[in-house]
Amino acid sequence: MRKRGITVKLFAVTALFFMVFYAMIMIFQLLFFDRFYQHYKTKEVAKHIHQLAEGYEKNSWSEDELTKQTLSYMRETKSPLTIVDADGYQLVQDPFNIMLEKEDGNVVEVSLSLLVINYGKQIRALNITKGDTLIVQGEPDAMVPSVIYPSVITKDTSSIGEASGENEVTIEGKVKSTSLPKNGVTNRGLGLLYDALLEWFPLDEAQIKQLSNGESMQRDWVEPWSGKHNLVLIEPFKKDGEIQYMFSVTSLQEIKDTNEALRIFYIYIGIAGIFLILLLSIFYSRLVSRPLIKLNEMAKKMVHLDFSSAKPIKQKDELGSLSNNMLIMAQNLNVALNDLKQANGKLKEDMEKREQMEKEQREFFEYASHELKTPLSIVKSFAEGLQDGVSPDKQDHYIEVIIEEADKMEVLIKDMLDLAKLENGAIKLRKVSFLLSEMIEGLADKLFCIAKEKNVSIEIMPKNEQPILADYEWMERVMKNFLINAVRHSEPNSVIAIRIELDQEKGDSVFIIENKGMQIPEEQLDKIWKRFYRTESSRSRMTGGTGLGLAIVQQILDLHGFHYGAENMPDGVRFYFRFK
Repeated sequence: MRKRGITVKLFAVTALFFMVFYAMIMIFQLLFFDRFYQHYKTKEVAKHIHQLAEGYEKNSWSEDELTKQTLSYMRETKSPLTIVDADGYQLVQDPFNIMLEKEDGNVVEVSLSLLVINYGKQIRALNITKGDTLIVQGEPDAMVPSVIYPSVITKDTSSIGEASGENEVTIEGKVKSTSLPKNGVTNRGLGLLYDALLEWFPLDEAQIKQLSNGESMQRDWVEPWSGKHNLVLIEPFKKDGEIQYMFSVTSLQEIKDTNEALRIFYIYIGIAGIFLILLLSIFYSRLVSRPLIKLNEMAKKMVHLDFSSAKPIKQKDELGSLSNNMLIMAQNLNVALNDLKQANGKLKEDMEKREQMEKEQREFFEYASHELKTPLSIVKSFAEGLQDGVSPDKQDHYIEVIIEEADKMEVLIKDMLDLAKLENGAIKLRKVSFLLSEMIEGLADKLFCIAKEKNVSIEIMPKNEQPILADYEWMERVMKNFLINAVRHSEPNSVIAIRIELDQEKGDSVFIIENKGMQIPEEQLDKIWKRFYRTESSRSRMTGGTGLGLAIVQQILDLHGFHYGAENMPDGVRFYFRFK
C-alpha cells in the first residue's frame, strides 16, 4: 500500500508541476513575450547606435573608419544605418561603394546602396576587386559631381542593372577600392531604410526640438504598403558645430510572426506533455523500488567487507534513514579495518626496518673490524719487535710505522664517528655564503705533496661561478674527500679538472671534478656511496683511505639537499653535484 501511495503522490506532483509549468509558458508567451522582445530589441539597438554616435562625435574618424564602424553596426544589429541632416540628406559616404579612377586621374565614388536593393546578389557575383576595369552608367549627384548613382555596371562581358535613360552619363575606369555588401546586411533592409527616410524626413519642429536637447528618439513605424512593424531610431550628435542625425530602422515583424507560429506549436507540446507525464509516472514508480535494491546490494558488499562503494540514499523517509544508518556503520567498520591494516603495515615496516638496521649494524662491525684488524696487527708486530730488542738502527723505523698505523686508525675512527652523527641527524648546519673555488684552492695547496707523489696537477676552472649557501666546515670535508679520491685514482702525470659553472637552462650551478684513470664498472656506480665499499674485489689498501669518504660525502650532500652523482668518461671518472 505504501509503494502504491508513493507512486500516486509522485504521479500527482509530476502532473501538477508540468501543467503549472506549461500554463506559465503559455501565459508568458501570449501576454508578455511581444512586449519583452520589443523592449529588449529597442534597448540593444539604442545602445549600439548611441555608442556609434558618441564614438563618431568624439573621434576624428576618416571616411574609411566611419564606413567600417557603420558596417560593424549593421552586422551586429542586422539594421541599416545612415547619417543625415534635418531634411533627410545623407551627409556621409555610402558604406557600399566603389572608388573608380578614370584615365584623367580623377576618382569617382560609385554609390551602390540603391543598386544593392535590387541587385545585391548579382553585385557580389561580379566579384569586383581592386584593379578591375568597370564601365558605369548612371546619374551624377546634383550636389557632389564626383558621386554617381549607377543604374548599370559592366565588368568584362557581364552587366547588372537596367538603364533609365534620363540624365545619365557613362564613365570607365579602374577600381581603386571597394566596400561591397556581405550577406549580413539584406537588400530588403536597405530598401526599408530609404522608404523610412522618405516617410520621416524632413523632421517637424517638435521632433527637431526634442533631438536638439540631445534626446534620442525611438518610434514604432508601420510600413504603409505592407503593414509590417518596425522600430525607427534617431540619435542626434554634434559634428563640426552642426547637429547631425544617425538614422536606423529595425524590423519587429519577425518576432510577431514567430510568436504566432509558437502559439500553434505549444498546442502540440501540450499533447506531447501528456504522454511525457505518463512515462515519467512509470519512471518514478520504478524509482521507489531502486532504493531497496541499492540497500540490498550495499548489504551484500558489507558481508564481504567491501565498504568502498557505500553511498547514502538521499530521501527524507524511512528508506533514507536506513540508508544513512547503514552508511555510518559501513564507515565505522571501514575506519576500523583501515586502522588495523595501517597498524599491521606499520608493524611490518618497523620489523623490516629493524632487520635492515641489524643487517647494517652487522655489516658495519664486520667492515670496521676488517679495517682495524690490519693496522692493529702491524702495530702489534712492530711493538713486539721493539720488545724483543731489534737493532738500534731499526728502532726509529718501527716507531714511525706504529705512529703511522695509529694515525690511520685515528682517521678511521673519526670518520666512523662523523658518519654516525650524520646518519643520526645530530648535525645542525650553519650555512654561510662562499665561493667553492676559493675553498678548493686552499685545499689544493694542502694536498700538494700527495698530488706531487703521483705527479698529478689540479686545475680549477670557474665559469660564471655563483656563491654557494652551505655549511663551510662540512662542505670543506666534501671537497677534501673528492680531491683525495681523485688523486688516489688518477693516472700518473695526469690532470684533475675541476669546473664550477652556472647552468642557465636549469637555473642552478654545478660542481664537476674529473680524473683520468680506471673506470668504475657501471653496475657499481650506485654502490660506491656505501660504507667501506671499494671497487677492488680484493679490498686492497694500496689506494689508501678508510672506505668511508664517499659515504660521508653522500650524507653531507643529502643533508644540504643537493643532487649528486658519478659517471664514467671515456678516459676516467666524473663526480658532480648541483646547487643553487
